Amino acid sequence: MQGRQIRVRGQVQGVGFRPFVWQIARDYGVRGEVFNDGEGVLIRAAGGDLDAFQAALSARAPLLARVDAVEAVPIRFATAPDAFVIAPSAAGSAGTGVTPDAATCADCLAEIRSPGRRQGYGFTNCTHCGPRFTILNRLPYDRAQTTMAAFPICPACRAEYETPSDRRFHAQPVACPACGPRLWLEQGSHEVPGDPITGAARVLAAGGVVAIKALGGFHLACDAGNAAAVNLLRARKRRPAKPFAVMSREDRLGAFCAPMPDDLVLLRDPAAPVVLVQGTGALPETVAPGMACLGVMLPATPVHHLLMDAVPGPLVMTSGNLSGEPQAIGNDEARATLSAFADAFLMHDREIARRLDDSVERAAPRMVIRRARGRVPGTLPLPPGFGDAPQVLAVGGQMKSAICLLKGGQALLSHHLGELDEALTWEEFLKAIADYSALFDHRPALVACDAHPGYRATQHAHAMGLPVEEVHHHHAHLAACLAENLWPLDGGPVAGIVLDGTGLGMDGTIWGGELLLGDYSGMQRIAHLTPAPLVGGDMAAREPWRNLLVRLDQAGLGDLADRLFTPLPRAALRAAARAGLNAPACTSAGRLFDAVAAALGLCANRQTYEGEAAMRLEALAEGVTAAPYPFAGLDPAPMFHALDADLAAGSPPGVISARFHAGLAHAFAAPARALVEGGRARAVALSGGCFQNARLLAEMLAALDGVPVLTHRETPANDGGLALGQAVVAAARHLSGAESG
Repeated sequence: MQGRQIRVRGQVQGVGFRPFVWQIARDYGVRGEVFNDGEGVLIRAAGGDLDAFQAALSARAPLLARVDAVEAVPIRFATAPDAFVIAPSAAGSAGTGVTPDAATCADCLAEIRSPGRRQGYGFTNCTHCGPRFTILNRLPYDRAQTTMAAFPICPACRAEYETPSDRRFHAQPVACPACGPRLWLEQGSHEVPGDPITGAARVLAAGGVVAIKALGGFHLACDAGNAAAVNLLRARKRRPAKPFAVMSREDRLGAFCAPMPDDLVLLRDPAAPVVLVQGTGALPETVAPGMACLGVMLPATPVHHLLMDAVPGPLVMTSGNLSGEPQAIGNDEARATLSAFADAFLMHDREIARRLDDSVERAAPRMVIRRARGRVPGTLPLPPGFGDAPQVLAVGGQMKSAICLLKGGQALLSHHLGELDEALTWEEFLKAIADYSALFDHRPALVACDAHPGYRATQHAHAMGLPVEEVHHHHAHLAACLAENLWPLDGGPVAGIVLDGTGLGMDGTIWGGELLLGDYSGMQRIAHLTPAPLVGGDMAAREPWRNLLVRLDQAGLGDLADRLFTPLPRAALRAAARAGLNAPACTSAGRLFDAVAAALGLCANRQTYEGEAAMRLEALAEGVTAAPYPFAGLDPAPMFHALDADLAAGSPPGVISARFHAGLAHAFAAPARALVEGGRARAVALSGGCFQNARLLAEMLAALDGVPVLTHRETPANDGGLALGQAVVAAARHLSGAESG
């Protein structure tokens, strides 16, 4: 019998795709079989309306599915199939997209709130929601390959699991109180009798801190409306000012924030990210000191929903770790590392296969600040021209570490790992390379890395015994933006405005405020911020006053610096700057933000977390419009003279901040526009960590009105996206060499 073999590629495992195929096969009178394998979903079909059946595979795909390709070839059946069946999974080369974890769906939420065998059960899920990547040990995605293998399925759950019309058909984590994971509350290393949710709510109401085992690791929670409880958590976690995320039921959001329609859409996304939402000032200032926005998230799991139902207001929900270290994922690990932080533990006995922080995102303008739980391991299609790219492993940078794998026309950008200076983060980095490589059967032909010889990731790349492609920091930023926007390999050059903290430049100096012209294969530096000495090296990033002093001295405003920083060691810093003693020249836009923030007294002496000064400066400009400060090309000296005048006139800090943001945007937009209008560039690409600043991004887009502009929307503009850029640059070089050869 003549038939058709259909390969479906994409995010098609763990999303109810096989029962969906079974159902549409019935609709169109098709007979045959469907099964999972290492490349996705494979269908062998005959009879009925095969054309309509094949079209429906993408047109009617399940909510959590993403169909990248549907490929069909004719086949002949030795024996005509008499029905359509869901066959057991097959092994094979791991090339498929693994589904990210998904927030509790409406049906499961209703189930845990209604009478029945899953009422109040914290591990309720179905094919439309629940844990995926955080429980997966290996492909193909079947229960035996996950951490749910430790929980033999009961007859009632098995009946659901084996019924194609049931929404739990082949839902690998399916469970109920009779057969699934168990939740309990611990205090003082002892289990607390009674309902664990009620007990946890009682600790929170008393001002305590509860460690909660979530999907990708432990959270630390406290009452967000209780300033004393929040300050207690800050003291224990040694996190004096960095904003905390807040979890709330959707119907209570209006009590403390003002979500716009786009915010609500993103909050309701199955990824359940932390979303930056305008605050109303109703919560204590200590939740997010100096910020106009709050990081808000809705409950992502049944345990979170049950807990939020049991408490009257929002909860602080932050990673269960000491600041800078990876979050705890194991029960014993949590007891050992979090006992000093938590007054109680809300525990369960399902293992977490890998650490995943919460994703952090903004709805408008759309941006991903931290790519993690709910977004990984979602793959990105490579742009046109990269179809023959080799398998590449890119190891990223030193800060906001992430790795990227290229394979089969897809890029897999890993979850956020952290700062590689931290010993535990370094272990996670090595584990991630082994984990992703094994999970996706990845065998790299070459390794891509940053050109900085001092980066641990760079050193590791050179020690792997494979060909290495070094990619300069800001070229990687530019290329990452191009790749996300599917800019073709032969799409021509673009003007890249790359603004960040610091990165090694092509001339051996420290860059960070750059106008580039280039593509995947190469780039040239067109213009840059006037360099200023980075006195004290890394110390300048921690103490914003250093950056202001050298910028004011450059502008001939040393007297202003003397007035602002009378008690600080100005003479020693100036002497070091003159002598070039641990004071390398630097064009960093990030340090320019620090300087302006210091002029307004924002954490001038010391930042308590990366980006604090710039984030506070951005918050001041909320709702304020003002004329841009002047620059002389990309020299900020005139800007500081105007700022001095505004300070003397008593201009509000918000006006000064707004004028700076607008001035910096106009200064870079003008020469970038000229490159496009002069025919040297086909578009402008915006990348680098400074473009996490929504105000700067909005000002830049306004200044570039009428010019094609590429921005980051699904990958981080910060160093979390570097590995993607490194990977495509390495691939482009390889493809260029192959063509020339």
